[in-house]
Amino acid sequence: MGRVTIIQVLALSSLIIIFPHLASAQLKQNYYANVCPNVETIVRNAVQAKVRQTFVTIPGTLRLFFHDCFVQGCDASVMIASSGSNTAEKDHPDNLSLAGDGFDTVIKAKAAVDAVASCRNKVSCADILVMATRDVVMMAGGPSYAVELGRFDGLSSTAASVGGKLPKPNMNLDQLNAMFAANGLTQADMIALSGAHTVGFSHCDQFTNRIYKFSKQNQVDPTLNPTYAAQLQQKCPKNVDPQIAINMDPNTPNTFDNMYFKNLQQGKGLFTSDQVLFTNSRSKQTVDSWASSTKAFNNAFVAAMTKLGRVGVKNAKNGNIRRDCSAFN
Repeated sequence: MGRVTIIQVLALSSLIIIFPHLASAQLKQNYYANVCPNVETIVRNAVQAKVRQTFVTIPGTLRLFFHDCFVQGCDASVMIASSGSNTAEKDHPDNLSLAGDGFDTVIKAKAAVDAVASCRNKVSCADILVMATRDVVMMAGGPSYAVELGRFDGLSSTAASVGGKLPKPNMNLDQLNAMFAANGLTQADMIALSGAHTVGFSHCDQFTNRIYKFSKQNQVDPTLNPTYAAQLQQKCPKNVDPQIAINMDPNTPNTFDNMYFKNLQQGKGLFTSDQVLFTNSRSKQTVDSWASSTKAFNNAFVAAMTKLGRVGVKNAKNGNIRRDCSAFN
């Protein structure tokens, strides 16, 4: 082996250590073509049946995917139930608000896949979550896109691994960028993925600081649209049950569109971490661009989702195909 080749190999090894998301070469479209050729149709039908039962399926599944990938990579470790002495990821305080319908979507899709003899125990829970997430985006009116598959399920899930890995509602732009960069994602990716807040809801306790006790000078966050702030105060009065849910998008909450960015232009971002994307000059131009072009946002969202899906992918050496998505084999 020549000296140049050795240097190249060492350089690549260093990159994979520094950026573990690069270790995703096994992923490809139509990965299951020879063992379970209809897997995407099977998953889509199961997801569609679940969406008919409740719209919460859509934001619940989408958020589950984000929370899975940001902690130890896209390996369905967030699906594991706590047992014995192990407190799993899903029972960390940052994950307690994950909707049960998201978990149920993956479990039902897995059951549908395994009901086909040739597919049984061949398709990972991690891949099913990726497919289901693509499907709920499409079913809410968002873009349909090809997904890369070939992930194995993780062998570890601990609540201790969650701390500091998930975005917080009060983060500023630098904090958001740092957290997404740790997963190989750019500022543009972060803004595109934040656009998923065009569907779904949040609980009052996640933003009441913005409408009641923002600062000594201002009770209400001055970047909030005053009319919107008053509406939020009406829906979330002081001492209200903190679990009362509010739509993230006050205009088209059940549609995956670019309204999220139009809302930011009007001071109607629910979280500090939403509104900062418009108030900070470094990100404002991107918000303005996607507010004026659904196509540009959709393209950026698909690209960002594809990159996120490559984070921390497990293979046959450090993962397996889980028989039950909520328990290790």
